[in-house]
This record gives sequence, structure tokens and C-alpha cells, in this order.
Amino acid sequence: TASGLYYDLLFNPAGPEFNDGRLNPFSDRKIREAMNWLMDRDYLNQEIFAGGGLAKWFAITTQFPDYADLADTARELEAKYAYNFDKAKEVITAEMEGLGATLNADGKWEYKGSLVTLILIIRNDSDGTRIPMGDYTATQLEAVGFTVDRQYKKGSEASPIWIGSEPKDGQWHVYTAAWSATVLDRDQSNIFQEMYLNSSAQGIPAFLENVSDPEFKKLGDDLAQSNFTTVEERHTMMARALELSLQDSLQVFLIDGKQFTPYNKDLIATADLAAGIEGAKIYPFTLRFKDKEGGTVKWATQDLFAEPWNPVAGSNWAFDKGAIQATSGSDVMYDPFTGLVWPLRIEKADVTVKEGLPISKTLDWVTLETSPEIQVPADAWADWDATTQTFIPVSTKFPEGTTALTKTVVTYPADMFQTVKWHDGSNVSVADFVMALIMTFDRAKPESAIYDEQAVPTFEPFIQNFKGVKIVSTDPLVMEYYSDLYSMDAELIVPVLWPSYANNVEESSWDFISIANQAEAAGELAYSVDKATAKEIEQTSYIGGPSLEILAKYLDQSIADKTIPYAPTMSAYLTADEAVARYEALKAWYTEHGHFKIGTGPYFIDKAFLTEKSLVLKHFADYPDLADRWSNYAEPKLADVTLDGPGQVKIGEEATYDIAVTFKDEPYPQAEIKLVKYLLYNAKGEIVTVGEATFVADGQYQVVLPADVTSKLEAGSNKLEVAVVPFTVSQPTFTSIEFVTAP
Repeated sequence: TASGLYYDLLFNPAGPEFNDGRLNPFSDRKIREAMNWLMDRDYLNQEIFAGGGLAKWFAITTQFPDYADLADTARELEAKYAYNFDKAKEVITAEMEGLGATLNADGKWEYKGSLVTLILIIRNDSDGTRIPMGDYTATQLEAVGFTVDRQYKKGSEASPIWIGSEPKDGQWHVYTAAWSATVLDRDQSNIFQEMYLNSSAQGIPAFLENVSDPEFKKLGDDLAQSNFTTVEERHTMMARALELSLQDSLQVFLIDGKQFTPYNKDLIATADLAAGIEGAKIYPFTLRFKDKEGGTVKWATQDLFAEPWNPVAGSNWAFDKGAIQATSGSDVMYDPFTGLVWPLRIEKADVTVKEGLPISKTLDWVTLETSPEIQVPADAWADWDATTQTFIPVSTKFPEGTTALTKTVVTYPADMFQTVKWHDGSNVSVADFVMALIMTFDRAKPESAIYDEQAVPTFEPFIQNFKGVKIVSTDPLVMEYYSDLYSMDAELIVPVLWPSYANNVEESSWDFISIANQAEAAGELAYSVDKATAKEIEQTSYIGGPSLEILAKYLDQSIADKTIPYAPTMSAYLTADEAVARYEALKAWYTEHGHFKIGTGPYFIDKAFLTEKSLVLKHFADYPDLADRWSNYAEPKLADVTLDGPGQVKIGEEATYDIAVTFKDEPYPQAEIKLVKYLLYNAKGEIVTVGEATFVADGQYQVVLPADVTSKLEAGSNKLEVAVVPFTVSQPTFTSIEFVTAP
């Protein structure tokens, strides 16, 4: 099973009126907040998931480490926002009246003489759970006076509406959303920005449209940008963000689900604790039959090609990414059990951080040092001039010099440019890395020929923290990276400098980016759905559709013109003849396979059939690694926890509870346990005290509730909850025991 799948309601925040004058209630933050009281999460979990999920209020994942750290705050807010139909109706009524709506004789909301009809997009594919979830939502909304238009659609049918339309056009009000984690996230500091704010890396129109409370906007951006100096400060900020996120409620989270993976005894594929198999970055690198080489795997998934595929701003659907990830390489590999990273193409990384920051390291491939000050070299690249198509050095952007909180020196293998190949046979080159750096900046610059407003909200927080990058050597490739953004794990500070795009999810060669850029500059294609919709042109797709003919035209033109993209910069890393060789290799690939999708991963897309929604992945013969390179990931060491103690406690007397922590019936070593935390609740469900259990021996811990604590309890049923957080897996285990108190 995997714990990274979760379900929610996403609201269209545009308004208060749409372009045609209709009222949008969900432009009102208080109405969105009230939706938390309107939804009975426990009912949904029992009726739809047979109790197999977890009620969810927050963007942070219940089974990830941050929830255990914030459990006391989370539990208090969960109690505050528990199902309360009357409160929801009271708030919604007051806000609707404030917006100028009235209830008619039938108890239905009207605005300017027309019924307030909510368009609810209900997914009818996926795992089937969103149909009853959507129907329940509609029923609840109808119960508080709304008229609801239930529209049942597959993902590929819904996407053009909730992603592809302009929010102010009002084609939808509510969408039954679900998200899937691709890694086990040890640090969810960025989750509030990602899931609520208009600076979200999602880049989806509804997010860009959201106007959040200024305190929440600043707090979410500060957390995403690591604007804290201690663990305690971060904890306080995260706790406040939980509270403010419920007041914002661009999304109302409902269920943390369990993703079940069918087991085939003859097939080996490593599952990520969060992402399962299809969403995991590691699965393509471990997929193999148990006792033989080769063979064919038939893979069934929910959908394919819901949106156009392109590496910069294309489809982000989990089922599309499952195939795309099989074709892609990267600098690093995410550990499927801890969420840390291991080197995939990196030789080593040396991290230096400013003294006093709460940063540590776990793995030996990274070195970690501290320094009282980190000066950024004057000749490092600090920004990009889209007019001259050259990087702006630190000496120009920061004439007085500048410092950074972190410095990372990334060294790549000496033979990388000979051993790592694109699927069309071309060797990976320095030009691929430089193109990726350029694209980090260029789309967000108004002077650029490919400027896209969609790129600006994510670029702004990046550039606030970015201090510089420097290519120290090209043989071997050595790069220095300076930033004020950091993680508390040194391994996760290491920047992704590999030629990856779309939030470091998908790689691309410089030559494809070049022809796609030319098509966009000519106004014929656009990477993002936002720009394509606004310009009424095709969204770039390298896999099929009208884009292919346009891209092929610019490929032929590039061969004829010997085009070096961004020549003032790229010509230092690329000759005209080398450029033509790349373009010709890509053309030969397109001629044979009928698409432009190439990567460096273990599989390539042989053929794609968009109408039939199927594709064929084949093993890439020139992939340099063996299938068993990552075979050490067999079984995650998830802790089993039992809690034992008295079922009845006298108020004002001490009570002791014993905790047993095991794995496969053996004591869990104390050296592998990060935290054993407890929370005591009284009969009203209020938290009385929070603390850490006392270590007794390997696998044994104890919670002693002193007399002065039990004296605060009233007669009734109380609960002691324990959270165990290991180092070996970044997934806490919760358990609890109830006991009765009496005088």
C-alpha cells in the first residue's frame, strides 16, 4: 500500500461575479471555510472507503513526519472543524446575504432574480470513489439552499474545464479533486504555497486566481522559501499555517487514502511508501521479472493523454507521469522509504551552509560543512537578460557583492557525456544543462519571445532566494549553486541541475526545447494551457496532435539554418555542426516513432496511440545501469506499535502506560527511532498535555501521567494517543488507548 493519495474539493475562487454576472459563492473565503463544517469526513470514510482511509483536514499528509510533529495543533483544529451542519448553514447564510443573494420561497438561493446554480464537476473514472463523494457534496450543498448541476466526467473530459478554462468564465464552481504524492515528503514546508496560493508551482488557473489573506500568503511563501532559522520557529510557522489554511480553503481536504497495488509474484517493482508504483520515481529502474531477463508487462491505468504532453508545462496527471517517468533520468533518486535522495547521475555533492541553520545530513555521499558567511563569486550567473540572451553576473546584479545561506558543489562523473545518451542516440552534453538553466528564467521575462504570465508566480519566489550558479568545469562537469532556500536535510539541499523541466519532474534535450521555443515565439504553439487558451492556439505536445506538424516544420528549419538557440550564451557550449547533428538525430527519431518524446531513462516510447489511449514502452538498449542497481529496496521497516495500561484511572493519581515498538515481532532499535510522542485527550476531546515517551529499552517506551495531570481530567472516557517516528522510514505509526477516569 501507499499513503500519498488524497481526495478533496477544489473551488473556483474567481468573483464575486463571473464575467456573465453570475454569482460565485466560493469567491468568499468564509463560505469556503464553512465547507469544512458541511462535510462529514468520518461518514465519507466509512461509507465510501469502508474505514480504510483517514479523515483529512490539511494539505500535509497524515502519514508523513510533519503531521506527527504538529499532531497537537492538528487534533485541536480537527475538533474545531468537525462536522457541524448547523454552523455551516449559519455561516453560509450570513455570507450569501452579504453578497446580495436571497432565499426564495422554496428555500433556494437567488441572485439578481436567477437561481444560484453551482456547477459541480464529478470524476466518474479513477477508482470510482469520487462519484459517491461528489453526490454527497451536491446533496449537502442543496441542503443549504444551492441548486447544483452535477456534471459527471472522465479526467480527460474534466481537465479542459477546471484546468483549461478561464476561472472568471465560470464553467465550473467545484471539482472533486485528488492528488498523488510522487515522493515521501520529509519536509512539507512548501505545501501551503503549492496547494493554496497564487504563487503555487501548480500554475493552474484556479490557483493563480486565488486571493489569499495577506498573512497566509506571506506565511506560505516564507515557509516555501525557508525563511526560518530554527526548528522551533518552523514548527510555530507550520502550526499557524494549518490554522490559516482552513480559513482559506481553496481546497477542502477530505480523505487521506490508501493506494493498493496488485501483487504479481513473478514481477519485481519497488513501491514508494507515498507514491506506490505508478507514481514512484524508482519503479522504472527496478521493474523486472523475477527469474528471467526480458519479457512483456501489460500495464492497465485509469486514463492516458488527458492533456497535451510537453516537458515545460504539460500534463501533470499521475497516469501520464507513470509512463513519462519510465523515460526520464535525473541527478538523483528518491529513497522510496525515507524521502531522502541518492545519487543517480551525480558523483558527489559538497554542501556548505551558514552557521546556526537547523540542517543535518544522513547519507555519506553528501558532505556538510558550516561557514560564518558564504560569499557568492562575482562571475557566477545571478539572473538572465532576455534581450541580450545572456546571463547577468553577480558583479552586475549585486555590485556590492552578495552572500547566500547555502552553497552546493555538484560533481558529475567524468564519463557521463560518453555513457549517458538520449533515446535518439545523442550524447548528453553541457548544452542540455545550460538550456535548462536558461529556461528557468526566460519564460518569466516580459522581454522574452516566449514570455508566459503563467511562469511568473513560481519564478518570483525562486528569484528571491536564488543567488547564483557557476559552471566551474565542463570536463568533468562541476557546478556551484548558491541559494537562500534550504531544507533541513543536506541531501535535499542539493539542487536539481539536470536538464529537467516542469518542477524537476521531466527531462528534455536542448534541441526539442529549441524547436518548441521557435513555435511559441511565432505564436503557433504555447507550453502552458493558460497561454494557449488566451492566444487561442494549440498547447505544445510532443506526443501527438496538431503540434507535431508545427514542431516538424521548425525542426527542418533549424537543420537548414544550423540554429543555435540563445546563441549569445549557448554558442560557448555548442557548435553549428553539433547543433545540426542533434536536430538530425531528433528528426530520424520522429520519422521512426511518430513523436518527439526522448529522454535518458531505461525505457523509451516506441509508439503512442492517442485515440486508443495506449502506448508501447520498450527497453532502451543504451541505458548504462543494470536493472538490479536499486534492488536493495525490499521491504520498508514500518513500526508496529502497541499501547498497554490501565483501563480505569482515579482522578489525581499517577498512571503508567507501556509502549512496545517492533518490526516483524523484533524490538525496534532505539538508534533507529527519531521520536515517540504522546497526546492526552480529556472526555471532551480537548488536548490536556503533549510530551515525549521515556525510553526503557530497545522497543520499549513508557508514558507516565503524573497526578497533577490526571487531576485535570473529569469523570468520563479519555484517550492517550502515541505517534512513533522512525529514522529508517519517514512514515509515523499512530496508536491509541481509551481509559475511564473516576473520582
